[in-house]
Amino acid sequence: MIGIDVGGANLKVVDESGAHLHYCPLWEHAPITSLLNRYVTRADDPAFVVMSGELADSFSDKMQGISFIVDAVRAAFPHARFYGVDGQFHDGAVPQLAAANWLASAHYLRTGYPGAVLLDIGSTTADIIPLARFETLTGLTDLLRLQKGYLLYTGMLRGNVATLLRSVCLQGVTTPVSSEYFAISADAHLVLDHISPDQYTCDTPDKKEKTKTASLRRLARVVCADLEEVGYGGAREIAEQFWEVQRNLIGDQVRQVAADSGARQIIVAGMGASLFARELGGTDLHGILGQVTDALPAYAVRELGLSDRLAPHADEKI
Repeated sequence: MIGIDVGGANLKVVDESGAHLHYCPLWEHAPITSLLNRYVTRADDPAFVVMSGELADSFSDKMQGISFIVDAVRAAFPHARFYGVDGQFHDGAVPQLAAANWLASAHYLRTGYPGAVLLDIGSTTADIIPLARFETLTGLTDLLRLQKGYLLYTGMLRGNVATLLRSVCLQGVTTPVSSEYFAISADAHLVLDHISPDQYTCDTPDKKEKTKTASLRRLARVVCADLEEVGYGGAREIAEQFWEVQRNLIGDQVRQVAADSGARQIIVAGMGASLFARELGGTDLHGILGQVTDALPAYAVRELGLSDRLAPHADEKI
């Protein structure tokens, strides 16, 4: 039995041996079925699935993306069931499947951490989920979560540096930045030793090396410079200022949601869990769940599916 989370950039699988992450950008190519086939042991293997990849701009709308993902998963696992934002499992493509991965995590964790706010900080986004308000979370779309401050589009790897920075102080001079796709979050976090080169799993903007020097070169381009113009120290300043803005944005929003919901604890999952748990004084779920913390929605939907009580037919409420 496995849990599957189909994102726009990553396919995450959790089985008895742990979590498995595959870079699988839906906007370029989507070998979902072939990647999943390696986990099939028999034709009737059960699989429980969440998704967020339906938003990829290779699809004309979310429903087309949902149908594509459902068909691709069921080609490998014909009996797969899909968790929706209504808190139910479904047997086929329905609108409620759009971006339900965060709710599966909340559903699984709410009993053990009823007074907590969950921060799941991944490659692309930060989900901020008040578990004490679970009953008010069902049915929330990503649009509504953006409006409520429960979803921030910044993460550890894929965000354009220019989405958070408008200018930097470079050697004492305020310097506007280019909005071109020159450097991403992963470049800043690699330079600052927040991630290792092996964790830089997405494509680089220039399709070149995933080394500190290459990342510094990409960061220098954010201010329309070569690395030789600004020096290693100048490029590192850009990384540090990006991190300061990102840390404050996420931290302030987590604290605001915690205050609004009366949360007594902050728990943190995702590839940035250790980093942000230290920043926020929160609990890093790696210490409790281990490696599957990096694929929390896939793990959560598998755990929900393992319980007969939590996996009724689609017309039954969970």
